[in-house]
Amino acid sequence: MQQKFKRFSIYILIFLLAFSSFGGQALANSTTPASSPAILHLGEDATALEELTVIVELDEESILQAKHKGKIQSEQFLSEERDRVLTELQEDGVSVELIQEYDTVFSGFSIEIASSDINLLAEIAGVKAIYSNQEYLVTPFDAESINPELYSPQMLDSAPFIGSDDAWAAGYTGEGVTVAVLDTGVDYTHPDLAHAFGDYKGWDFVDNDNDPQETPAGDPRGATTNHGSHVAGTIAANGNIKGVAPDATLYAYRVLGPGGRGTTANVIAGIERAVTDGADVMNLSLGAAVNDPDYATSIALDTAMADGVVAVTSNGNSGPNNWTVGSPGTSREAISVGATQLPYNMYSAELFTSEGVSYPSAATMGFPSEEELLALNEGEFEFVHAGLGGTAAFANVDVAGKIALISRGEFAFVDKVQNAKNAGAVGVVMYNNVAGEVPNVPGLALPTIRTTLADGQKLLSELAAGNNTISFDIEFAQAVGETMASFSSRGPVMDTWMIKPDVSAPGVAIVSTVPTHNPANPHGYASMQGTSMSAPHVAGAAALVLQAHPDWGVDFVKAALMNTAENIYDADGNLYPHNSQGAGSIRVLDAINTETLALPGSHSFGIFEKDGGKELKRQKFTVHNLSDESKNYSIKFTGHEGIKVQTSKNLQVQPGKTQDLNFSVQVDAGKLAPGYYEGTFILSDGTQTIEVPTILFVQQPDYPLITSIALGLSGGNLVGNVNLPAGADSFELRIRNADTGALLATPAQTTDLSRGLHSFSWDMTINGAPLTPGRYQINAYAKKGDRDIEFAGGVLTINAE
Repeated sequence: MQQKFKRFSIYILIFLLAFSSFGGQALANSTTPASSPAILHLGEDATALEELTVIVELDEESILQAKHKGKIQSEQFLSEERDRVLTELQEDGVSVELIQEYDTVFSGFSIEIASSDINLLAEIAGVKAIYSNQEYLVTPFDAESINPELYSPQMLDSAPFIGSDDAWAAGYTGEGVTVAVLDTGVDYTHPDLAHAFGDYKGWDFVDNDNDPQETPAGDPRGATTNHGSHVAGTIAANGNIKGVAPDATLYAYRVLGPGGRGTTANVIAGIERAVTDGADVMNLSLGAAVNDPDYATSIALDTAMADGVVAVTSNGNSGPNNWTVGSPGTSREAISVGATQLPYNMYSAELFTSEGVSYPSAATMGFPSEEELLALNEGEFEFVHAGLGGTAAFANVDVAGKIALISRGEFAFVDKVQNAKNAGAVGVVMYNNVAGEVPNVPGLALPTIRTTLADGQKLLSELAAGNNTISFDIEFAQAVGETMASFSSRGPVMDTWMIKPDVSAPGVAIVSTVPTHNPANPHGYASMQGTSMSAPHVAGAAALVLQAHPDWGVDFVKAALMNTAENIYDADGNLYPHNSQGAGSIRVLDAINTETLALPGSHSFGIFEKDGGKELKRQKFTVHNLSDESKNYSIKFTGHEGIKVQTSKNLQVQPGKTQDLNFSVQVDAGKLAPGYYEGTFILSDGTQTIEVPTILFVQQPDYPLITSIALGLSGGNLVGNVNLPAGADSFELRIRNADTGALLATPAQTTDLSRGLHSFSWDMTINGAPLTPGRYQINAYAKKGDRDIEFAGGVLTINAE
């Protein structure tokens, strides 16, 4: 029986991030050879024959990195340095293909090179670090097209919610400010976006030309795209809908090509081009699942910020757990943005199939409108089991006018529900495939009720007994304010221990512009969600702040947005942790009008791990009085009672002046349970109150032993990288039956791994035999000390032809 690889997928909401190439043996350690000064930020096997693309950072600083230290660096010298390294490689018999060269925000180049030659590259004098060229894929968590005939400007709720309309009324619309959009390109012909572009549109790094248009349908390299146009509309649309900064100028940089795919090599090139083109603000609604403040894209954004370009990036869509923020959201300086959901009404739900059978876990999961949700109360419906909810499952069942019963697993929730709608279903009941709750997913294509695995099994038993009708009792429960989206990634950042995101903004069910690629009908709109949608709200807000204060530096813009952000509470009224919401949800007119700035806008005191006695750390933040009156600030710290903070009780700052606020933190680590602790500095001048969030760690932080696993195919093998932020005493690649959980094989095993990225390869055999048709769960297991973790990767599906 001939076999074929049918499907491979990792489900992480907005984007899947994989590495472009990997080593060819079971597991390869990413430790740099002792003789080499270069740091390897990749885990390639030095004996593998596969070629890969890497980012090479040189010891010589880039032009802007040198400038910020008061030094002078030249393009010619950096070009000569790059040529020297490449020449040495050639003299060593190494064949490479040059992809990109960098000299502005990052010093180095990207090349295609054989994995077996990586160590030779690392040993060349002047090579500082080598980074994997990560592949980015942006796909919206939910993309629902909207009929233009049903659309009105009032449907865009998110921009007014953050105060954009108040800023417009005050005269701030983004005029004179240029915002760079690094994404899939932008449909600059869209009627709502055309005004924002002049003769210069930006640059296309995919096709290497000056036409950064979205990928149209029919491109043989991959699917059409719309992500960048949606982002651009949130920033600067001015037509049927209005973006946050409707009069801003846009530059588009197409760094992600057909199907929304792109690489680190092009992203860094886009950052460089945006800076040299004179952008005031740049938006990167993309990221990698690597929690590393020193990854190449984070370094590039730090440099751009230092040169005066406000860099805004999405925090990622791998939440809700801590430590899920990824680069470049890990940047020390850039503004990282989490996603919120606008206020909504919550409904309770009850199910009835037959007497004596109860479903206590039933709850609403998501719905397109309240009217459609409540319509499920009207009568009794037949329900049909549609398995995992894939397209093929609906080809075998009739759900027209019925309720589709669907199991969690393999496919994204939004795809399952959309498939049910396409098949004619009027609603969905989604049951879990593991213990625990199914998450809320607002904005689903059909009214959807969620249950636990236990209640799902009851429903299946009812069907088996012939009880195939279901009725609903759905009632209004409560009004919920702005809340954090469950998918929004959380901090802290590894090594720097910084709070991330910095701020949050609406990112659920955001309506904006998309291309139609049809000149006769150019008005395209869609609803999407993800931190990709929240970041452009902040980029647009930054443009308004810069218009109001053209003399402000990037640190003032960032602090203004953080200092004036609103606290966010969950549905039960509990304040979200700092590493969920950052400083809070932005309010743009408050940021423009603030008379006080506290820099930086958040603090991390790092790790306290002294075994005996008290440990003291001193820090400060700077208070800027922007008003024309002297201000006397009262200062209060709220936090854990076991942590003592000492500072002055008040601070007087003269008009237009600046003063440092010094403070110390004292911790007796032996008397506190290990973990991380939050606190807040509260500054008040009697009129305005500013909150500065802080965190610290007692003993070593509880970061996960594995933070990401990226998978792909190469030469008939399944290959991948795993990120071990603390290293591991032992590691295993585990292959399980995806349906039963049974362990089938451990094709990669090793011990004493250093921290960082490591590669592995599996020939897709078990006990020497080829895979039989079925579903295989690819997991990574690591153990360090008394801690261990098994991290779920993708599901590999083998179908008989």
